[in-house]
Amino acid sequence: MILLLGGTADTAPLATLLAEAGYNVLVSTATDVPLATGDHPRITRRTGPLDQEKLVQLLIQQGIRAVIDAAHPYAAEVHRTARAAAACVPILYLAYLRPAEILPGSDVIRAGDHEEAARLAFAIGRPVLLTTGSRNLLPYAVAARKTGETLIVRVLDHPESLQACREAGILPRNIIAGRGPFSIEDNIQIIKRFSIGVLVTKDSGKAGGVDAKREAARREGCALVVVLRPLLSDRDVYGSTESLLRELRGRLSPVIESTSGLRVG
Repeated sequence: MILLLGGTADTAPLATLLAEAGYNVLVSTATDVPLATGDHPRITRRTGPLDQEKLVQLLIQQGIRAVIDAAHPYAAEVHRTARAAAACVPILYLAYLRPAEILPGSDVIRAGDHEEAARLAFAIGRPVLLTTGSRNLLPYAVAARKTGETLIVRVLDHPESLQACREAGILPRNIIAGRGPFSIEDNIQIIKRFSIGVLVTKDSGKAGGVDAKREAARREGCALVVVLRPLLSDRDVYGSTESLLRELRGRLSPVIESTSGLRVG
């Protein structure tokens, strides 16, 4: 069995690709976010966060033969934990990292972390739309209170996300709860509704809707602040599902076993 760590829009297509290639796949996500994995007999799923100890236990108990790490590009701690756990067993570790969308030379304001992004965004003196998710809200909430500028946050319509907003002191009227992908028009509608002057995003790739945010910001004359990706090791990291599957096939053949239980493949 292959353990696929995911939770982004890439997870379901990648799980299906692996299953159709003959691998049995256990999809693991930290939350119960819906995934369109269908009813493929080679795909099963578990939810809940895993520290390194719990992940090692899961790998051993389920007889996992390889870890495919398709966690969010900004989930640096998840990547470190997955690589370390695979090395402990030891088993094969491969990572899929969706291509970046904000290329060098693009007309954006770059920030190395959320603290810098919050400082740069609120220095402009216009309402800010934050689209980086429910984590790391505090620097932006603090900057909003300090400057008196409006902060609008768009997060998943999930209890944990809404609780994070409450804990950061963000008013309910300034919270947009929904699930992407969001189109250019969706972003423009929010920009106009709240008179947004600054849009903050991560470079989470096309699948993360960065191109639609960038175009909406351009059309509406908004400044675009981008939180840069954390630096990850280039070792065993692949930028396309095709190259990842090719590498997996070269190093680990599918095993023809029963698909009636979890310990398969």
